[in-house]
Amino acid sequence: MRALALLLLVVVAFMSSGAAAVGRQLRFGGKRGEFKILQVADMHFGDGKSTPCEDVLPRQVASCSDLNTTAFIRRMILAERPNFIVFTGDNIYGFDASDAVKSMNSAFGPAVSAGIPWAAVLGNHDQESTLSREGVMTHIVGMKNTLSQLNPAGPHVVDGFGNYNLEVRGVEGSRIENKSLLNLYFLDSGDYSTVPSIPGYGWIKPSQQLWFQHTSSRLQKIYSSKPEAQKGAAPGLAYFHIPLPEYASFDSTNSSGVKQEGISSATVNSGFFTTMVAAGDVKAVFTGHDHLNDFCGELRGIHLCYAGGFGYHAYGKAGWSRRARVVLASLEKTQKGSWGTLKAIKTWKRLDDKKLSVIDAQVLWSKSSTTKQTD
Repeated sequence: MRALALLLLVVVAFMSSGAAAVGRQLRFGGKRGEFKILQVADMHFGDGKSTPCEDVLPRQVASCSDLNTTAFIRRMILAERPNFIVFTGDNIYGFDASDAVKSMNSAFGPAVSAGIPWAAVLGNHDQESTLSREGVMTHIVGMKNTLSQLNPAGPHVVDGFGNYNLEVRGVEGSRIENKSLLNLYFLDSGDYSTVPSIPGYGWIKPSQQLWFQHTSSRLQKIYSSKPEAQKGAAPGLAYFHIPLPEYASFDSTNSSGVKQEGISSATVNSGFFTTMVAAGDVKAVFTGHDHLNDFCGELRGIHLCYAGGFGYHAYGKAGWSRRARVVLASLEKTQKGSWGTLKAIKTWKRLDDKKLSVIDAQVLWSKSSTTKQTD
């Protein structure tokens, strides 16, 4: 009965939030003109109750397992009432997951049972169990309530598994209800280098960057075209697992949050950051991989953000709470009082402590005060 009551609360929380996903379409809610995204990074889910926690306080060891990760997700859903959940890789820890399907079903279970739309990208550990990298992503795509996609359709082959984009459209009934006001990009940042002369982790390949460029250009063209042509480009957010080398540009003097370990990017720079800067629409990038980093820093108009480690069967730091990142996109009101285009993008983190403490709230992007709509 208690479990059923919790599930009902989660479903009611999502339904009352206002935003919607009609079929495979996400949309801003008309009640508050908002769209909220919960990022879950590095769950490292294994075999459930039998999988022990790593790097927790001595008093936590005996009773701590993957179930703590599940409980944290459920608490976050109830506290934040997200409209969308993004899992940014290392969703399962392959070496300790005896059955990849069972582990994924358990790991993503809270999002599925809550009826909340969700999407996932792969990390470097997801394929180390009983399924290949393609097999893992194929299973994810077939799960309930997911908007994840294996790869873009078309004649050109794109490297990796899980490169796709999703649109968040305007409020239903508004003049711009058919425009995407926030564009979400998901990319497979790979696992490990397959080039003998290049050691270390994988990177976003040229074929993926070309897909991103074409997708961004297409979305910008639609946004500025009739009917209801808009100025500029709709803001975009990018989600993938392995951080870019540019994350090393930040320290405590030019970022919020903390940097407690090195940046485990690829040992080569694929140029994807430059590609995003040139495209002009991406305002923030969200990654995982380095569990002890949770900072956000701005470089050339793009915020590069970590979520911080979420999962309990993952390395961490005893006494340093597991955490999740939240992003809130909000619309502006037009002069006639209806909902218009995007006004601001904010972010904060919540800790898995007694109060689910909120920390490091900041504005990632805001619309110029000189731009006015006359709807």
